[in-house]
Amino acid sequence: VGAPDEIVGKLTSGEVDIAAVPTNLAATLYNKTQGKIRIAAINTLGVLYVVQTGEEIKSVSDLEGKKIYASGQGSTPEYALNYILKANGLEGKVEVEYCAEHSEVVAKLASGEASIALLPEPFVTASKAKVENLTTALDVTQLWEDACKKEGKSGVLSMGCVVVRAEFAEQNPDALDAFLAEYKASIEYVNANGEQAAQLIADYGIVASAEIAKQALPACNIVYIDGVTMKDSLANFFEVLLAANPASVGGQIPADDFYYVK
Repeated sequence: VGAPDEIVGKLTSGEVDIAAVPTNLAATLYNKTQGKIRIAAINTLGVLYVVQTGEEIKSVSDLEGKKIYASGQGSTPEYALNYILKANGLEGKVEVEYCAEHSEVVAKLASGEASIALLPEPFVTASKAKVENLTTALDVTQLWEDACKKEGKSGVLSMGCVVVRAEFAEQNPDALDAFLAEYKASIEYVNANGEQAAQLIADYGIVASAEIAKQALPACNIVYIDGVTMKDSLANFFEVLLAANPASVGGQIPADDFYYVK
């Protein structure tokens, strides 16, 4: 499926029982369907990075007075960046220009119009082959955790997850648990066997080449987190999104039955 919107239709119609979606979309779906969606596991932590063609950005404070090009306005990249800037006293002190596509940001880096950008993997790795002297300056996942600590919270930037229709989970618990066990094993295989996994990723057309996939994998933060740990990881994340834009999580924090905990 190409776009998250397509997945929404297939889930709500019952055509699809299980899907991988952004975590904020999972919350939105739960609210939109009056609780008919469950989140089964987190599969991706933060994949966002601040990249630069120069050498001036060594810490988040170095962003003051700078201009960042980014994509993802109105979604997690914008909310995460705003949260980090605010926590570090940089609100209103950093100019952010949003582009419609990741490729547009890369083009601005390549032309020299941009020197600092916010990009996700695997675009970061792919861009380094196209843009001279492009390096990773800051890991947004780490910056998020640091920002949470400053506010006395514990939180992990959790960007991707597996959801399941509540009806399917209730009627087919054994099948769901078997799927999740295999899904977890698949993630463990990918993280332990980078070269073989990279070739499979390229073969299935997920990334243009095995080499790019191999280089990008360590920075893609592919994980399997379920149960109470999953719930705790998402709690602060959803609070931040709700404060930034209630519509980003469907208007309210999902109730406890949102979480599929065995």
